[in-house]
Amino acid sequence: MNLLRYTNRVIFLIILFFLALWGTVFYFLVLHEVMDETDDALNNTREILIGKVLHNPELLHTNDSIMQRYRFRPITAEEAENYRETYFDSSVYIQTENEFEPVRVMKSCFRTADGAYYELTLMSSTLERDDLIRAIWWALVVLYVVLLLCTTLGVYASLKRVFRPLHRLVLWLQQMTPGKPVPDLENDTPIREFRILNDAALDMARRAESVYKEQKQFTENASHELQTPLAIIRGKLELLSESEDITEKQLEYVGDMFAALNRVVQLNKSLLLLSRINNGQFIDASPVNLSQMISDILEIMDEIYEAKNIKTHFESTGAGVVLINESLAHVLINNLLKNAMVHTPAGGRVEVELTREWLMVKNSGETPLDPELIFRRFYHDRSKTTESTGLGLALVKSIADFYHLPLSYKYEGMHVFMLKIVNLEKCDVNS
Repeated sequence: MNLLRYTNRVIFLIILFFLALWGTVFYFLVLHEVMDETDDALNNTREILIGKVLHNPELLHTNDSIMQRYRFRPITAEEAENYRETYFDSSVYIQTENEFEPVRVMKSCFRTADGAYYELTLMSSTLERDDLIRAIWWALVVLYVVLLLCTTLGVYASLKRVFRPLHRLVLWLQQMTPGKPVPDLENDTPIREFRILNDAALDMARRAESVYKEQKQFTENASHELQTPLAIIRGKLELLSESEDITEKQLEYVGDMFAALNRVVQLNKSLLLLSRINNGQFIDASPVNLSQMISDILEIMDEIYEAKNIKTHFESTGAGVVLINESLAHVLINNLLKNAMVHTPAGGRVEVELTREWLMVKNSGETPLDPELIFRRFYHDRSKTTESTGLGLALVKSIADFYHLPLSYKYEGMHVFMLKIVNLEKCDVNS
């Protein structure tokens, strides 16, 4: 959820709460006032009726009128002593309309001139009151909805205008690409905080571009400068091994130095490749047939590790051509397969399965590995092999992260490395 929608939603919920609270309080206040006015009208009518009865006792034998209905009932002095005036809602049956009509009822008592006590029941129709309350209710609902919509839309439009410089800045940041010049930032705004943010982002982008160029130049120079002395050492060792007066012991030492030198050369290439991947230098992508690439690499691996008598099996179930940098794809698959071949015991088995969503590489092994350590740089089991530089799976992890591909490991009687390739953009094989 973007910032504009999130902010607008928060403001909408706050306004919704307070408008609902205000509407509820206002409705009950109006309802209370209407009820109070109805009770005051009943009380005034009571005073008038009692005054008339005191002047004309004959009215005690009457009940009903056009606007109010009333009746008198004699009560005892004991009842009158503890009598309390009450107001409540009720209903009366209207024979002419064959229905009940809502009324407000007041019950009170009074004493006549001859000392007798009477209870006065006075009823007033509340149809007009109920209509008024219903009209007020709907007026509140309409006002509430209109006010909520107008406020929300107004706030949204205002926030959209206020956040427009931030939106332009985000789009500008998304255009940043390592190795390419920093694009111009045209984001004029009267808001001071956004101006400061623009300057900071522009300064940070220029610094990052400068650091990127320096790091790229350093890695390239370091790799180039290392290759020359390594090549010289290799040549001298070859000459020394071909010398006529070299002893068998010295030749053994030369062989050890060759092995160590080859490992240094491989380490130099791997570190340079890791640096280039982390710097985002592999941007170009092309259609790559993963199935064909796996078959070719497996064929080479079978020849290299023929002495270990490893049985390999490859199954492809419809995985098509994907868009990926071909060099990185080759490094990824080659390192996964080489890791499986190197760490599979003699006579073991390596199984590769490729689907539209997954690449799974399985190899024989008796002891589970630590999933937290196997993808770290320079981690390898030195007790089992001296071939590994400890960077093979680290390169696989870096390439998977570069393309946002989930990579995982588990042990199911065999070591299983799973790479989810569904995130790679698929393309037609015939394209």
